[in-house]
Amino acid sequence: MISLWWSRAIGAAAIFAIAAITPASARAETWKIDPVHSSINFSVQHMMLSNVTGEFDRFSGAITANDDDPKSVEIEATIDASSIDTHAEKRDADLKGPNFLEVAKYPAITFKSVKIEPESDNKWKVTGNLTLHGVTKLVVLEVTGPTPEIKVMGKPHRAASATTTINRQDFGLSFNKTLDNGGLVVGNEVTVVINVDAAKK
Repeated sequence: MISLWWSRAIGAAAIFAIAAITPASARAETWKIDPVHSSINFSVQHMMLSNVTGEFDRFSGAITANDDDPKSVEIEATIDASSIDTHAEKRDADLKGPNFLEVAKYPAITFKSVKIEPESDNKWKVTGNLTLHGVTKLVVLEVTGPTPEIKVMGKPHRAASATTTINRQDFGLSFNKTLDNGGLVVGNEVTVVINVDAAKK
């Protein structure tokens, strides 16, 4: 029940968007997110005490860029909402159901970048549309990276990481219960941490 729900996101993914700032060469390049070596994690406060953590196990995405111009970077990511995993079978079933993600009705969480701005050396602000639970809102990812390009089994790879915080209420994830002391069982703020390894297509 501790919704980690909303996290999707990232965005997630998003997912996601992290690897985004992969500089390109003289022409447009596409980098595909490697889900085996990437992760989308989230955490939310439970019963006004500890934070419950979880992740999404299935997601995909791509980053395209033209030359080394950050303005040309485009990031898209999709998360399978039913892959939410908080290591508690009963809680996961609740999160997938009508109280939270409603995965039968909203099977995918998506992220699409709209703006990328440099903040400092190797740090970026990525703004994009996160669609979660049928609601689309702008979110901002704080991105670090990308790493220098290296070859893994003959393929060029780069990595990046991103963080963001969203309010689940913004996405219609409003279910909650009140504790005896007046507090809430589930917090509203969801922290999302994304680590991306992307391979050049």
